[in-house]
Amino acid sequence: QVHLVESGGGLVQAGGSLRLSCAASGLTLSTYALGWFRQASGKEREFVARITWSAGSTSYADSVKGRFTISRDNAQNTVYLQMNRLKPEDTAVYYCAALLFYGSTWSYGGQGTQVTVSS
Repeated sequence: QVHLVESGGGLVQAGGSLRLSCAASGLTLSTYALGWFRQASGKEREFVARITWSAGSTSYADSVKGRFTISRDNAQNTVYLQMNRLKPEDTAVYYCAALLFYGSTWSYGGQGTQVTVSS
């Protein structure tokens, strides 16, 4: 069973940067990808970015392309989300998730980390 712990959120002014971390345990050789989602107050959770665990291929939501970068450290079983040029609309709780194998649905395990961007 995968266990995910997010950290690194906080309060930042618009235009600033934050780096989120997700420490994962329970990953296996079948783990396909890890990713980040976010949920703003009163809105549905939305995809932000993902990275395949083996090859490191990345994909991003259009709203964060060019501003956010997802990366991973396989040795530390950690995935990061570097967020630059933050906007107030990036304010949300950010969640880490895992695709435990190719074709699976996303598994969420953490409590999330709050990111608040002030204007």
